[in-house]
Amino acid sequence: MKSFFNTILFVLVFSNLVSAQQNQFGSQPDNSSFTVRGSVYDSELYKPIPNVNIEVNGGAYTTTNLAGDFRIQVKKGDELVVKHKDFETVYYTIKDQERIKIEVQANPYSANKPINPRKNEAAFNSLIDSASLYIKSDFEKSIQFVTDALAQSKSVRNNAEVYEVLGDIYLQWKQYDLAVTNYQISLQSVNANEVRLKLGKAYWHNKNYQESIEVYNAINIQDLSNWQQIVLYEGLGDTHFSIKNFTKALSNYKEGLSIAKIHSIKPKITDLNSKIAQTYEAKGELESAEDYFNSSLNLASKENEKRALEEKVKVADFKSSKRNFNDEIQLRKEAIENIKNIESDSVIDNESPLTVQKQNYKIGNAYYLKKDYESAITYLDKSIEEAKTKNDLVVEKDAKRKLSEVYSSSGDYNKALETYKEYTELVESLYVKKEQEIIQAARFSREIANKQNRITGLETDRELSESKYQLTSERNKRQQLWIYSLIGGLVLLLVTAYFMYKYIKQQRLANNLLALKSLRSQMNPHFIFNALNSVNSFIASSDELTANKYLSDFSYLMRTVLENSEEDFIPLEKEIELLELYTQLEHFRFKDKFEYSINIDPEITISAYQIPPMLLQPYIENAVWHGLRYKSEKGHLYIDIQKKNDSEITITIADDGIGRERSRNLKTENQKKHNSKGMSNIKKRVAILNDMYQDKVDVSITNYQESEDAGTKVVVTLKKD
Repeated sequence: MKSFFNTILFVLVFSNLVSAQQNQFGSQPDNSSFTVRGSVYDSELYKPIPNVNIEVNGGAYTTTNLAGDFRIQVKKGDELVVKHKDFETVYYTIKDQERIKIEVQANPYSANKPINPRKNEAAFNSLIDSASLYIKSDFEKSIQFVTDALAQSKSVRNNAEVYEVLGDIYLQWKQYDLAVTNYQISLQSVNANEVRLKLGKAYWHNKNYQESIEVYNAINIQDLSNWQQIVLYEGLGDTHFSIKNFTKALSNYKEGLSIAKIHSIKPKITDLNSKIAQTYEAKGELESAEDYFNSSLNLASKENEKRALEEKVKVADFKSSKRNFNDEIQLRKEAIENIKNIESDSVIDNESPLTVQKQNYKIGNAYYLKKDYESAITYLDKSIEEAKTKNDLVVEKDAKRKLSEVYSSSGDYNKALETYKEYTELVESLYVKKEQEIIQAARFSREIANKQNRITGLETDRELSESKYQLTSERNKRQQLWIYSLIGGLVLLLVTAYFMYKYIKQQRLANNLLALKSLRSQMNPHFIFNALNSVNSFIASSDELTANKYLSDFSYLMRTVLENSEEDFIPLEKEIELLELYTQLEHFRFKDKFEYSINIDPEITISAYQIPPMLLQPYIENAVWHGLRYKSEKGHLYIDIQKKNDSEITITIADDGIGRERSRNLKTENQKKHNSKGMSNIKKRVAILNDMYQDKVDVSITNYQESEDAGTKVVVTLKKD
């Protein structure tokens, strides 16, 4: 694309055939919304321009796709604003449901001068536009134009558009299963959000409610224009309403209404107010329903006359359900006047709720429920006469039956009987008519099937349907194979990573266990060495009796220690037993240096706790050997086990000895060079055990008191298993 375009050429591409069709059927009503298609091209290189901003002034917004195409919801008279950084802004007033083509090039052209597009593209576009024009009025012609367009299709994009329009035709003529099929085929060629929204609606019409919800939910809301976002939420609301999930229906309707209000999309504001009112009515919340109905009626009155009429009839039905017959009658009388105005410009078929005969019938029924039989007879007679004029046997039959009931209720039994006989005759006539309609419907269905078969056959002959579908399927299969292979590889990688993680974890555990065993093996000789020093001290002092007693207790202590030496954790009660025995042994030797006390909180369930063996002994040993034995007067050793909370206890070993600072100062230079083996082992064991068992043990060491003999306080926090 050129870096700058000096001139913009705005071209409307139509064939003579399309122009003639427009003259025949007339343009869209002033306020009727429709979708306009368009494209933006570089005319010199004939390349599409993506990401062009397309906006209806004050309303819907979209951008061109990679193929340079766009669609946008508009009304006749709307101003279309086309913006892009490479060309000046284009303004265009919508005149009809026309295909808009914007071509930009370096050479100047008049804004009104038509550019001859490629012949094939022009012919295809004309056929598609013609098919769209005849969708509502002539099934045969619209199908024929689609068939001819398929013959002109030269690209995947064209093929997608053909099947989309074909889906639109079937949707209009209530062939919902075929609409679903053709939208799906369109999406196989081009995955367009507009078509996905139509597919969700077709599923809803075909009562495939879960499929409809899945289609809507699969659409990325961020990829949609303002109008499309509202359509999505409205579609979800309709589907949830159909399955009586009124809460979700309200949520989606209100979300759509919020977007419509933000962007001032008035037709949707009216529609969604009306649908929210109907949902509240279905939920039985009549006050909320009435508020929204009043709002929708007010909004509809500011739109075109037909939309106002539709809402007036809905509100009248609501008033009837509330037995507010006066308001209902007033609204229906106003509706009849509106219908007469509309019928002067267009024909309203008997299937529509907006017929004079139906409104007269409902007015008569309201008067009947009010027991105003004279007025009821007047309006039911009007309904019957109007129904005869319009050949509406259904309303005529219902009005006759209701008139018979009114005569009976008013006491005129002869007229009631006479009217009932007329009613039975109408039932017979209606039965015959319905039978004919069923035959016609069956014939119509056969014709539709034949048309679809012809289109399918044409596509097969041109190798654009079955073969293309198979190629697409094969491509999808190959893509799926790649995807499955990637997923399989990813799964294999994850499994490998999992086993590697387990192996590393096991190795780490083995290393930790080996380290613990090594530390325990160092701890035991260290403890034995210190204990034997105490025995040696007794023997040296010729205190044989005390030495024998000490040696006996020491022997029992050693057996217990060795029994527990292979365990990472032992019951707390065993550790307390070892603690008491060891403290007693140390007290034998230093009776003149300290007393001791062991206090256990009675609320603690000792059996519920586990502790690493020989964890506490080195702290008691340090308290005696480095704190209490250097004290000038007799000291005290405190061992307290207290409950911290439901899952933790604290074990406190405190002494009022000389403290760690003075103890270090008393050491000889040789002693300072050798750190305590017991303390070093304890730190390593606690670190490894906490790594293995998630911080089960915590140790803190502080001074016991603020005095010359500061003492030492060791607090061990132990968590329950």
